[in-house]
Amino acid sequence: MHPLLVQYRAVVVKEVRQTMRDKRVLALLTAAPLVQLFVLGFAVNFDVRHVPTAVVDRDRSEESRAHAQSLLAGDTLDLKMEARDERAAEQLLEQGDASVALVFPPDFQKNLLRGESARVQALVDGSDPVRSATAADAVARHAAARAVEHLSAQAQARGEALPRPAVELAPRVLYNPTLSTAVYVVPGIMAMLLLIVTTVTMAMGLARERESGTLEQLQVTPLRPGVLMVGKVTPFILVGLADVGLALAVGTWVFGVPLRGSLWLVAGVTLLYVMSTLGVGLLIATLSRTQQQAFVGGFLFLLPAVLLSGVLTPLRGMPGWLVWLTWLNPVRYYVEVLRGVLLKGAGLGDLWLQVLLLATFGATVLAVAARRFHKTAG
Repeated sequence: MHPLLVQYRAVVVKEVRQTMRDKRVLALLTAAPLVQLFVLGFAVNFDVRHVPTAVVDRDRSEESRAHAQSLLAGDTLDLKMEARDERAAEQLLEQGDASVALVFPPDFQKNLLRGESARVQALVDGSDPVRSATAADAVARHAAARAVEHLSAQAQARGEALPRPAVELAPRVLYNPTLSTAVYVVPGIMAMLLLIVTTVTMAMGLARERESGTLEQLQVTPLRPGVLMVGKVTPFILVGLADVGLALAVGTWVFGVPLRGSLWLVAGVTLLYVMSTLGVGLLIATLSRTQQQAFVGGFLFLLPAVLLSGVLTPLRGMPGWLVWLTWLNPVRYYVEVLRGVLLKGAGLGDLWLQVLLLATFGATVLAVAARRFHKTAG
Protein backbone atom coordinates (compact mmCIF):
# COMPACT_ATOMS: atom_id res chain seq x y z
CA MET A 1 0.00 0.00 0.00
CA HIS A 2 1.21 3.48 -0.84
CA PRO A 3 2.71 5.34 2.16
CA LEU A 4 0.26 8.21 1.73
CA LEU A 5 -2.67 5.79 1.87
CA VAL A 6 -1.21 4.26 5.03
CA GLN A 7 -0.99 7.70 6.62
CA TYR A 8 -4.50 8.59 5.45
CA ARG A 9 -5.96 5.37 6.91
CA ALA A 10 -4.17 5.95 10.20
CA VAL A 11 -5.60 9.47 10.51
CA VAL A 12 -9.12 8.29 9.65
CA VAL A 13 -8.95 5.45 12.18
CA LYS A 14 -7.64 7.83 14.82
CA GLU A 15 -10.47 10.32 14.15
CA VAL A 16 -13.13 7.61 14.25
CA ARG A 17 -11.84 6.18 17.54
CA GLN A 18 -11.59 9.63 19.10
CA THR A 19 -15.16 10.44 18.03
CA MET A 20 -16.49 7.12 19.33
CA ARG A 21 -14.86 7.73 22.71
CA ASP A 22 -16.38 11.19 23.05
CA LYS A 23 -20.04 10.43 23.77
CA ARG A 24 -21.06 14.09 23.52
CA VAL A 25 -19.66 14.49 20.02
CA LEU A 26 -21.12 11.14 18.97
CA ALA A 27 -24.57 12.21 20.18
CA LEU A 28 -24.20 15.57 18.42
CA LEU A 29 -23.39 13.84 15.14
CA THR A 30 -26.06 11.14 15.23
CA ALA A 31 -28.90 11.49 17.72
CA ALA A 32 -29.16 15.29 17.87
CA PRO A 33 -30.01 15.81 14.16
CA LEU A 34 -32.86 13.29 14.30
CA VAL A 35 -34.29 14.74 17.51
CA GLN A 36 -34.09 18.27 16.11
CA LEU A 37 -35.68 17.14 12.85
CA PHE A 38 -38.63 15.68 14.77
CA VAL A 39 -39.01 18.78 16.94
CA LEU A 40 -38.57 21.37 14.19
CA GLY A 41 -40.61 19.38 11.70
CA PHE A 42 -43.63 19.55 13.98
CA ALA A 43 -42.90 22.96 15.52
CA VAL A 44 -42.35 24.95 12.30
CA ASN A 45 -45.87 25.08 10.94
CA PHE A 46 -47.36 27.85 8.81
CA ASP A 47 -50.76 26.19 8.55
CA VAL A 48 -53.23 28.54 10.25
CA ARG A 49 -56.08 26.79 12.02
CA HIS A 50 -58.32 27.44 15.03
CA VAL A 51 -57.74 31.19 15.19
CA PRO A 52 -59.46 32.52 18.37
CA THR A 53 -62.34 34.71 17.26
CA ALA A 54 -64.71 37.10 19.05
CA VAL A 55 -68.14 37.99 17.70
CA VAL A 56 -69.97 41.28 18.20
CA ASP A 57 -73.57 40.72 17.07
CA ARG A 58 -75.34 44.08 17.34
CA ASP A 59 -78.18 42.91 15.08
CA ARG A 60 -79.03 39.70 16.96
CA SER A 61 -81.12 38.51 14.05
CA GLU A 62 -81.54 35.15 12.40
CA GLU A 63 -79.40 36.20 9.45
CA SER A 64 -76.54 37.50 11.58
CA ARG A 65 -76.48 34.31 13.66
CA ALA A 66 -76.55 32.17 10.51
CA HIS A 67 -73.64 34.09 8.98
CA ALA A 68 -71.62 33.86 12.19
CA GLN A 69 -72.19 30.11 12.44
CA SER A 70 -71.24 29.67 8.80
CA LEU A 71 -68.00 31.63 9.28
CA LEU A 72 -67.08 29.57 12.32
CA ALA A 73 -68.05 26.22 10.80
CA GLY A 74 -64.61 25.47 9.37
CA ASP A 75 -61.33 24.89 11.20
CA THR A 76 -59.84 28.33 10.46
CA LEU A 77 -61.83 30.41 12.95
CA ASP A 78 -62.90 29.26 16.42
CA LEU A 79 -65.39 31.18 18.56
CA LYS A 80 -63.58 32.33 21.67
CA MET A 81 -66.29 34.56 23.18
CA GLU A 82 -68.96 37.12 22.36
CA ALA A 83 -68.30 40.80 23.03
CA ARG A 84 -70.75 43.62 23.72
CA ASP A 85 -69.35 46.17 21.28
CA GLU A 86 -66.36 47.07 19.12
CA ARG A 87 -64.40 48.52 22.05
CA ALA A 88 -64.73 45.30 24.03
CA ALA A 89 -63.60 43.34 20.96
CA GLU A 90 -60.55 45.59 20.53
CA GLN A 91 -59.62 44.97 24.17
CA LEU A 92 -59.72 41.23 23.54
CA LEU A 93 -57.33 41.71 20.63
CA GLU A 94 -55.05 43.93 22.72
CA GLN A 95 -54.90 41.35 25.52
CA GLY A 96 -54.23 38.51 23.08
CA ASP A 97 -57.42 36.65 24.00
CA ALA A 98 -58.61 36.84 20.38
CA SER A 99 -56.94 37.36 17.01
CA VAL A 100 -60.06 38.18 14.99
CA ALA A 101 -63.28 40.01 15.89
CA LEU A 102 -66.37 39.88 13.64
CA VAL A 103 -68.74 42.84 14.03
CA PHE A 104 -72.30 42.59 12.67
CA PRO A 105 -74.03 46.02 12.43
CA PRO A 106 -77.57 46.61 13.80
CA ASP A 107 -79.14 46.76 10.31
CA PHE A 108 -77.51 43.62 8.93
CA GLN A 109 -80.66 41.56 8.31
CA LYS A 110 -82.70 44.60 7.23
CA ASN A 111 -80.19 45.46 4.49
CA LEU A 112 -80.16 41.89 3.24
CA LEU A 113 -83.93 41.75 2.99
CA ARG A 114 -83.95 45.02 1.05
CA GLY A 115 -81.45 43.59 -1.42
CA GLU A 116 -78.80 46.05 -0.28
CA SER A 117 -75.24 45.28 0.71
CA ALA A 118 -74.76 44.23 4.34
CA ARG A 119 -71.30 44.94 5.67
CA VAL A 120 -69.53 42.78 8.27
CA GLN A 121 -66.47 44.35 9.87
CA ALA A 122 -63.51 42.11 10.63
CA LEU A 123 -60.99 43.40 13.19
CA VAL A 124 -57.74 41.48 12.70
CA ASP A 125 -54.64 41.43 14.92
CA GLY A 126 -51.86 42.37 12.49
CA SER A 127 -49.01 41.62 14.91
CA ASP A 128 -48.96 38.10 13.41
CA PRO A 129 -49.00 38.74 9.64
CA VAL A 130 -49.38 35.10 8.60
CA ARG A 131 -52.32 34.41 10.89
CA SER A 132 -54.01 37.74 10.20
CA ALA A 133 -53.70 37.38 6.42
CA THR A 134 -55.15 33.86 6.50
CA ALA A 135 -58.03 34.89 8.76
CA ALA A 136 -58.85 37.95 6.65
CA ASP A 137 -58.77 35.82 3.51
CA ALA A 138 -61.14 33.29 5.08
CA VAL A 139 -63.62 36.05 5.97
CA ALA A 140 -63.39 37.59 2.49
CA ARG A 141 -63.91 34.26 0.73
CA HIS A 142 -66.93 33.50 2.93
CA ALA A 143 -68.44 36.93 2.25
CA ALA A 144 -68.00 36.46 -1.51
CA ALA A 145 -69.60 33.02 -1.40
CA ARG A 146 -72.57 34.25 0.64
CA ALA A 147 -73.04 37.22 -1.72
CA VAL A 148 -73.32 34.85 -4.67
CA GLU A 149 -75.85 32.75 -2.74
CA HIS A 150 -78.02 35.80 -1.98
CA LEU A 151 -77.89 37.02 -5.58
CA SER A 152 -78.86 33.58 -6.79
CA ALA A 153 -81.77 33.38 -4.35
CA GLN A 154 -83.02 36.81 -5.40
CA ALA A 155 -82.76 35.94 -9.08
CA GLN A 156 -84.69 32.71 -8.55
CA ALA A 157 -87.41 34.60 -6.67
CA ARG A 158 -87.81 36.86 -9.73
CA GLY A 159 -87.77 33.87 -12.06
CA GLU A 160 -84.42 34.85 -13.51
CA ALA A 161 -81.11 33.03 -13.77
CA LEU A 162 -77.74 34.44 -12.84
CA PRO A 163 -75.44 34.79 -15.87
CA ARG A 164 -72.36 32.58 -15.80
CA PRO A 165 -69.10 34.47 -15.33
CA ALA A 166 -67.07 35.06 -18.47
CA VAL A 167 -63.92 33.70 -16.79
CA GLU A 168 -63.77 30.92 -14.24
CA LEU A 169 -60.69 30.16 -12.17
CA ALA A 170 -59.82 26.47 -11.81
CA PRO A 171 -56.79 26.26 -9.47
CA ARG A 172 -54.66 23.14 -9.41
CA VAL A 173 -51.88 22.81 -6.82
CA LEU A 174 -48.82 20.91 -8.04
CA TYR A 175 -46.05 19.15 -6.07
CA ASN A 176 -47.72 19.78 -2.68
CA PRO A 177 -51.49 19.40 -3.21
CA THR A 178 -52.36 19.58 0.48
CA LEU A 179 -50.18 22.69 0.99
CA SER A 180 -48.50 20.96 3.93
CA THR A 181 -45.94 23.10 5.70
CA ALA A 182 -43.79 20.07 6.59
CA VAL A 183 -43.34 19.08 2.95
CA TYR A 184 -41.90 22.53 2.26
CA VAL A 185 -39.93 23.02 5.47
CA VAL A 186 -38.37 19.59 6.17
CA PRO A 187 -35.86 19.71 3.25
CA GLY A 188 -34.71 23.10 4.52
CA ILE A 189 -34.41 21.78 8.06
CA MET A 190 -32.25 18.93 6.76
CA ALA A 191 -29.86 21.44 5.19
CA MET A 192 -29.80 23.54 8.35
CA LEU A 193 -29.07 20.61 10.68
CA LEU A 194 -26.35 19.27 8.40
CA LEU A 195 -24.76 22.71 8.43
CA ILE A 196 -24.76 22.78 12.23
CA VAL A 197 -23.38 19.26 12.59
CA THR A 198 -20.53 19.61 10.11
CA THR A 199 -19.42 23.23 10.46
CA VAL A 200 -19.56 23.67 14.23
CA THR A 201 -18.28 20.19 15.05
CA MET A 202 -15.37 20.50 12.65
CA ALA A 203 -14.39 23.96 13.89
CA MET A 204 -14.62 23.11 17.59
CA GLY A 205 -12.97 19.70 17.17
CA LEU A 206 -9.88 21.13 15.51
CA ALA A 207 -9.74 24.00 18.00
CA ARG A 208 -9.97 21.50 20.86
CA GLU A 209 -7.00 19.55 19.50
CA ARG A 210 -5.01 22.75 19.23
CA GLU A 211 -5.81 23.63 22.86
CA SER A 212 -4.97 20.15 24.16
CA GLY A 213 -1.71 19.96 22.20
CA THR A 214 -2.77 16.96 20.11
CA LEU A 215 -2.36 18.90 16.88
CA GLU A 216 1.19 19.86 17.82
CA GLN A 217 2.01 16.21 18.45
CA LEU A 218 0.75 15.32 14.99
CA GLN A 219 2.87 18.08 13.47
CA VAL A 220 6.12 16.41 14.57
CA THR A 221 5.14 13.14 12.86
CA PRO A 222 5.96 12.37 9.20
CA LEU A 223 2.30 13.07 8.30
CA ARG A 224 1.84 15.54 5.47
CA PRO A 225 -0.55 18.42 6.20
CA GLY A 226 -2.71 17.52 3.18
CA VAL A 227 -3.10 13.91 4.31
CA LEU A 228 -3.86 15.08 7.85
CA MET A 229 -6.56 17.47 6.64
CA VAL A 230 -8.25 14.95 4.33
CA GLY A 231 -8.13 12.27 6.98
CA LYS A 232 -9.78 14.57 9.52
CA VAL A 233 -12.69 15.56 7.26
CA THR A 234 -13.40 12.06 5.89
CA PRO A 235 -15.31 10.76 8.97
CA PHE A 236 -17.45 13.89 9.01
CA ILE A 237 -18.30 13.41 5.33
CA LEU A 238 -19.47 9.86 6.02
CA VAL A 239 -21.46 10.98 9.05
CA GLY A 240 -23.07 13.76 7.02
CA LEU A 241 -24.15 11.34 4.29
CA ALA A 242 -25.54 8.96 6.91
CA ASP A 243 -27.45 11.78 8.63
CA VAL A 244 -29.05 12.82 5.34
CA GLY A 245 -30.12 9.22 4.69
CA LEU A 246 -31.75 8.99 8.11
CA ALA A 247 -33.36 12.42 7.70
CA LEU A 248 -34.81 11.40 4.32
CA ALA A 249 -36.29 8.28 5.88
CA VAL A 250 -37.83 10.25 8.76
CA GLY A 251 -39.06 12.99 6.42
CA THR A 252 -40.75 10.45 4.15
CA TRP A 253 -42.34 8.20 6.78
CA VAL A 254 -43.23 10.79 9.40
CA PHE A 255 -43.84 14.03 7.50
CA GLY A 256 -44.86 12.69 4.11
CA VAL A 257 -42.08 14.35 2.09
CA PRO A 258 -42.18 12.79 -1.40
CA LEU A 259 -39.15 11.27 -3.14
CA ARG A 260 -39.87 12.05 -6.78
CA GLY A 261 -36.32 12.51 -8.07
CA SER A 262 -33.01 10.67 -8.17
CA LEU A 263 -31.54 9.77 -4.80
CA TRP A 264 -28.15 9.46 -6.48
CA LEU A 265 -28.36 13.14 -7.39
CA VAL A 266 -29.28 13.94 -3.78
CA ALA A 267 -26.28 11.93 -2.57
CA GLY A 268 -23.89 13.63 -5.00
CA VAL A 269 -25.07 17.13 -4.15
CA THR A 270 -25.00 16.27 -0.43
CA LEU A 271 -21.35 15.30 -0.83
CA LEU A 272 -20.62 18.70 -2.42
CA TYR A 273 -22.58 20.45 0.32
CA VAL A 274 -20.83 18.61 3.16
CA MET A 275 -17.44 19.40 1.63
CA SER A 276 -18.47 23.07 1.49
CA THR A 277 -19.66 23.19 5.11
CA LEU A 278 -16.63 21.26 6.33
CA GLY A 279 -14.42 23.66 4.42
CA VAL A 280 -16.08 26.56 6.24
CA GLY A 281 -15.63 24.77 9.58
CA LEU A 282 -11.98 24.07 8.80
CA LEU A 283 -11.41 27.70 7.83
CA ILE A 284 -13.03 28.90 11.05
CA ALA A 285 -10.83 26.50 13.03
CA THR A 286 -7.64 27.82 11.42
CA LEU A 287 -8.67 31.35 12.35
CA SER A 288 -9.49 30.43 15.97
CA ARG A 289 -7.19 29.79 18.89
CA THR A 290 -9.75 28.44 21.37
CA GLN A 291 -12.98 26.44 21.28
CA GLN A 292 -14.91 29.52 22.37
CA GLN A 293 -13.61 31.46 19.38
CA ALA A 294 -14.46 28.57 17.08
CA PHE A 295 -17.99 28.35 18.48
CA VAL A 296 -18.58 32.08 18.08
CA GLY A 297 -17.16 32.01 14.55
CA GLY A 298 -19.41 29.09 13.65
CA PHE A 299 -22.47 30.85 15.07
CA LEU A 300 -21.66 34.06 13.18
CA PHE A 301 -21.66 32.04 9.97
CA LEU A 302 -24.67 29.85 10.78
CA LEU A 303 -27.21 32.55 11.54
CA PRO A 304 -26.93 34.58 8.31
CA ALA A 305 -26.47 31.40 6.27
CA VAL A 306 -29.82 30.04 7.50
CA LEU A 307 -31.66 33.35 7.23
CA LEU A 308 -30.40 33.97 3.68
CA SER A 309 -31.05 30.46 2.40
CA GLY A 310 -34.80 30.37 1.85
CA VAL A 311 -35.23 27.65 4.48
CA LEU A 312 -38.12 29.40 6.20
CA THR A 313 -38.93 32.43 4.04
CA PRO A 314 -38.82 32.76 0.23
CA LEU A 315 -35.89 34.68 -1.20
CA ARG A 316 -38.12 36.67 -3.54
CA GLY A 317 -39.56 38.46 -0.53
CA MET A 318 -36.17 39.95 0.40
CA PRO A 319 -34.84 43.31 -0.83
CA GLY A 320 -32.88 43.15 -4.07
CA TRP A 321 -29.58 44.16 -2.48
CA LEU A 322 -29.93 41.39 0.09
CA VAL A 323 -30.73 38.74 -2.52
CA TRP A 324 -27.30 39.34 -4.04
CA LEU A 325 -25.69 38.15 -0.79
CA THR A 326 -27.53 34.83 -1.05
CA TRP A 327 -25.40 33.96 -4.09
CA LEU A 328 -22.50 33.49 -1.63
CA ASN A 329 -24.49 31.06 0.50
CA PRO A 330 -24.08 27.29 -0.10
CA VAL A 331 -27.17 26.53 1.99
CA ARG A 332 -29.33 28.26 -0.63
CA TYR A 333 -28.12 25.99 -3.43
CA TYR A 334 -28.52 22.82 -1.40
CA VAL A 335 -32.05 23.73 -0.29
CA GLU A 336 -33.07 24.53 -3.87
CA VAL A 337 -31.67 21.21 -5.10
CA LEU A 338 -33.35 19.22 -2.32
CA ARG A 339 -36.75 20.80 -2.95
CA GLY A 340 -36.37 20.50 -6.69
CA VAL A 341 -35.38 16.82 -6.63
CA LEU A 342 -37.63 15.60 -3.81
CA LEU A 343 -40.78 17.63 -4.49
CA LYS A 344 -40.67 18.21 -8.25
CA GLY A 345 -38.59 15.30 -9.52
CA ALA A 346 -36.10 17.70 -11.14
CA GLY A 347 -32.90 16.34 -12.67
CA LEU A 348 -29.37 17.58 -13.17
CA GLY A 349 -30.42 19.35 -16.37
CA ASP A 350 -32.84 21.48 -14.35
CA LEU A 351 -30.50 22.18 -11.43
CA TRP A 352 -27.10 22.37 -13.11
CA LEU A 353 -26.57 26.01 -12.10
CA GLN A 354 -27.11 25.32 -8.39
CA VAL A 355 -24.85 22.27 -8.54
CA LEU A 356 -22.14 24.21 -10.37
CA LEU A 357 -22.25 27.11 -7.93
CA LEU A 358 -22.21 24.76 -4.94
CA ALA A 359 -19.19 22.92 -6.35
CA THR A 360 -17.44 26.24 -7.04
CA PHE A 361 -18.08 27.47 -3.51
CA GLY A 362 -16.86 24.18 -2.02
CA ALA A 363 -13.69 24.10 -4.09
CA THR A 364 -12.90 27.72 -3.26
CA VAL A 365 -13.46 27.49 0.49
CA LEU A 366 -11.59 24.18 0.70
CA ALA A 367 -8.64 25.65 -1.17
CA VAL A 368 -8.50 28.66 1.17
CA ALA A 369 -8.95 26.44 4.26
CA ALA A 370 -6.26 24.01 3.05
CA ARG A 371 -3.79 26.83 2.57
CA ARG A 372 -4.51 28.16 6.04
CA PHE A 373 -4.27 24.67 7.48
CA HIS A 374 -0.90 24.06 5.81
CA LYS A 375 0.42 27.28 7.30
CA THR A 376 -0.76 26.44 10.82
CA ALA A 377 0.17 22.76 10.66
CA GLY A 378 3.27 23.06 8.55
